[in-house]
Amino acid sequence: MSLDITFPLARASGQPVAALTKVTEAEKARILNAPRTSEAHRGLLAATPALHQIQTGGSADLTELPAAPRVLAWNLERCLFPQASADLVRAQGADVVLLSEMDLGMARTGQRNTTAEMAEALGMTYAYGVEFFEMGLGSPTELEFCTDDFNAQGWHGNAILSKAPLTRVALLRLDDHGHWFASDFGADPLQPRIGGRMALLAEVPTESGPICVVSTHLESNSGPQHRQRQMELIRQAVADFAGDMPVIIGGDLNTGNHCPPDFDWRGEGLFDWMEGQGYRWDATPEGMTTRPSLITRHPDRQMKLDWFAHKGLIGTDIDLIPALDAAGQPLSDHDPIVARFYRD
Repeated sequence: MSLDITFPLARASGQPVAALTKVTEAEKARILNAPRTSEAHRGLLAATPALHQIQTGGSADLTELPAAPRVLAWNLERCLFPQASADLVRAQGADVVLLSEMDLGMARTGQRNTTAEMAEALGMTYAYGVEFFEMGLGSPTELEFCTDDFNAQGWHGNAILSKAPLTRVALLRLDDHGHWFASDFGADPLQPRIGGRMALLAEVPTESGPICVVSTHLESNSGPQHRQRQMELIRQAVADFAGDMPVIIGGDLNTGNHCPPDFDWRGEGLFDWMEGQGYRWDATPEGMTTRPSLITRHPDRQMKLDWFAHKGLIGTDIDLIPALDAAGQPLSDHDPIVARFYRD
């Protein structure tokens, strides 16, 4: 495998917009015909406006969150069922929701804006950032859910939902080398995409002062050193963005991938490194966080992928919630994690 990885500077930016700039058919053709190299990917990423934008919308019920907000983090695996997923979030009394793997304009999820639908159902405001522009329809199991033979938009990414307005938002791209595009990295030729892992940052007001919340999704197709470097970038970007504010980072950190034997998350260096930077992990519930789903059909594989890292706060009322709707149908291959955070 080539090591043509140049991690970007840990600077979060991003332009808030009401709607992401759509990729034209001519631009799609240029992406499809581009050589599958890191150099080509960097040019394509730079030339795609939506990969540097943050879509915002929804409306907030509150002017500020409670002094000890309840935060839920969940990889929603495309978000096949926005309404049922919102029902689960509502039942947990979440004030802030950190989401990953959210579709916008994808055939497999009915071309819906899954983040906007969940925000509307919950009476929340939202910010959405793109991980990938996807030109394919997805994996063989995802094709079973496609309502069309095209993607109206092709966006897939992370989101933050909040009952109070998001005062500031920023997006941090964690790589630019095309881990899922360049052939040197084992990219899937059946799922052409550009972009890469990213983190979405937001400042949100609470009764005891502002806090910084971060929704992120680290790389699965790599080992622990790569993910630790991604977390280092997030830590630096958060320090620049939030200053002395308390911080909650939540999401699918893909811990244990490429860690023998049996996806052992304890081999990840990011845990000790973040503790050395003043972060804690003890708001993460015990237990594995994955389950078989309608898309990911691995009945015997369980992994611990989803975590809270926090600073300046104490986590209580910690729980791992089964990702099942009222009829017992799985909503995702990840169970959401939830905790209430008090100021330290």
